[in-house]
Amino acid sequence: MFAPNSRYQGIETATLTTPDGRTIAYVRRRFCPQPAQLAQLQAHVVTEGERLDVTAARYFNDPELFWRICDANGAMRPEDLTAILGRLLRICLPQGIPGGPSAP
Repeated sequence: MFAPNSRYQGIETATLTTPDGRTIAYVRRRFCPQPAQLAQLQAHVVTEGERLDVTAARYFNDPELFWRICDANGAMRPEDLTAILGRLLRICLPQGIPGGPSAP
């Protein structure tokens, strides 16, 4: 249903039957991971004019993975992460993948 790089990939779908008998399919809620539980690969310093999709392309080779940077930094709105110059952003592995530079 969703592309492999979608934040919704792997989330279950469900159906709801309305009182008039219509069936509505929907995607169940996605719970964002706790940033502290993600393995950090490195830090990134926000520069002037930066866009999160470009940052995602730099680190993940896919601009559509910007949501992983949002997850790693506890942001609901991507633009919040690039609003302050010099801010440090965590670049992390996806949820459920242990490791990183300090892994054995």
